[in-house]
Amino acid sequence: MTKQERYQQVLNYFETNVGLAETELSYNNPFELLVAVILSAQCTDKRVNMVTPKLFKDYPTAEALANASVETIFSYIRSISYPNNKAKHLVGMANMLVKDFNSKIPGEVDELVKLPGVGRKTANVIASVIFDKPTMAVDTHVFRVSNRIGLTTNAKNPLQSEKQLIKFIPEHQVPRAHHWLILHGRYTCLARSPKCAECGVKAFCKYFEKLNAKQNKLSIVKPNIKPISNGKEIKTKKSGKKAG
Repeated sequence: MTKQERYQQVLNYFETNVGLAETELSYNNPFELLVAVILSAQCTDKRVNMVTPKLFKDYPTAEALANASVETIFSYIRSISYPNNKAKHLVGMANMLVKDFNSKIPGEVDELVKLPGVGRKTANVIASVIFDKPTMAVDTHVFRVSNRIGLTTNAKNPLQSEKQLIKFIPEHQVPRAHHWLILHGRYTCLARSPKCAECGVKAFCKYFEKLNAKQNKLSIVKPNIKPISNGKEIKTKKSGKKAG
């Protein structure tokens, strides 16, 4: 199977069986999504969604958040991973939005990454989800799943993975493909114990292909066993000498 064929089979499966796929972060507008994505770094969406309702209620705009103290924002997000840094990033991001972007979320990745707390992955998420641009955000799930299936080859970091994925995924499918891969990694292709038995793309997956070949090889390897008169069995050496 060529790489192009693998991509086509995998994308066809997701298109047919998943279709519309969206972020699991809760938000009502671009500003809220930006805040939520910043908070979601190395943290679960479920945890973020528990924290953001009160934060969004009390600080609904960039202007409101820019006027808050880092200490105050920390008190809202203390149960999130790395709350100290993220509190600083949120207040800094809000201030830059107000001063440099007229309180509007920029749509270009190069502009988004200027904001505190916004790396390439976060910028790609915003550009894709809010502005429907063909940007591929590579998080730990996308990186792992694309490598396992064989969509990427020897990708050593998220940027290398992103470039390979963008090369083969049609532009109109990129925003959904990002979520397809994330959700597949979150619920099926788990990091430690992938659920291969219930995976819909295993027929096109390099990892499953290797796993299956290994199991088949083990099943045909049998120990050299010779029965003896007392009903027990002993392993014999291949020395040519007779046992007994």
